Amino acid sequence: MLRPTVFGLLLACAVSLCSSAVFLENGMPILWAQTAGQVTDLPIQNGILTPDPWHFLQRMSLYRLMINATDPFMGSMGTNATDSPVWGLTLQLGWMLTTGRLADPTSATTCGLQTGDTTCISTQSWWACVSYFVSALPFLSAAQQGFMGEGVQVQMQVPEGVTDYCTTYADCAARYPDAMSKWDAFFQGLKSSADSPLPENEKKDALLGLYWAAQMASIYASAACKAKQSHYSAAEVSFANSWLNSAEYVSAAHFHSNLEKSAMFMSPLPSRILKDGDNAPNIADLSQEENYTLSIFSWMTSVNNILGGTLVHLWRSAMCSVNTREKGREMLEQLLLNPNFATNTFLSIITGMTTSC
Repeated sequence: MLRPTVFGLLLACAVSLCSSAVFLENGMPILWAQTAGQVTDLPIQNGILTPDPWHFLQRMSLYRLMINATDPFMGSMGTNATDSPVWGLTLQLGWMLTTGRLADPTSATTCGLQTGDTTCISTQSWWACVSYFVSALPFLSAAQQGFMGEGVQVQMQVPEGVTDYCTTYADCAARYPDAMSKWDAFFQGLKSSADSPLPENEKKDALLGLYWAAQMASIYASAACKAKQSHYSAAEVSFANSWLNSAEYVSAAHFHSNLEKSAMFMSPLPSRILKDGDNAPNIADLSQEENYTLSIFSWMTSVNNILGGTLVHLWRSAMCSVNTREKGREMLEQLLLNPNFATNTFLSIITGMTTSC
């Protein structure tokens, strides 16, 4: 029943010559209607919640349950039901599914392929591995902080013989203490935000700061996935590393990754896995927008490498106040979405901003 849904969306895209990846369905993340609406919809064994994060619907369900549980504490984010920053991760996961990035890159199994189970997430996929750190880890932390119900215990399922993923709060906290402590700080910050005397815009900025600190700690922890990059082309690895690098900029600017804004930034990402020989901005079967985004990602990484990491350092230094972070978010939007925005303008503005800190 699930396979035709994913396949139908991909087929519709192919027929209409889509210029971007499909990750929305009726304005919501792909297959959202089929995810768990309450904790008890997930598997339970011996009184312990046992989600299977290697099934797309269950990994997406982790996000839906986190959004549902934390929304009452998200008032400073806005009045829309899709204003939680966690929505960005749901779109990211949907994009990974429909572009084939959650499938087995080794071809040893049909996991995630159209010839197999399209909702299977491969433990061999680098993208799925990185995604695990920003889905399973925050969910385990949210449960530990009581967001899934009083005393709820969680153990993630893992395929037999696979040992390189932590599965419980204690296990993840032992292996990745920085990531888990920062997710704990975010969920605790949500609880205490209701009593905060800060103005709403500063409260929002502070919560987004905690959220992005946690997400970045998860991304740094996902260095454990690096060996899995060997299954991909040099072009895909280069893009993957640039994609990781871009998180440094959005996190420092405290990007509000709600559904609407995240969709805007996700739509020009490459709609398929890159192959050897793919060289933006001249990849024939990708749209102009996709080619442009790949070029900008590559430029940002190259400049940062040439400058010995100082572009990221400069950017972080410039994002020193609520006001500069607001300007930073506007500038990122221009850089990534407006082909007429000159890259040298980006560099000169950052340099100017650092002097005001």
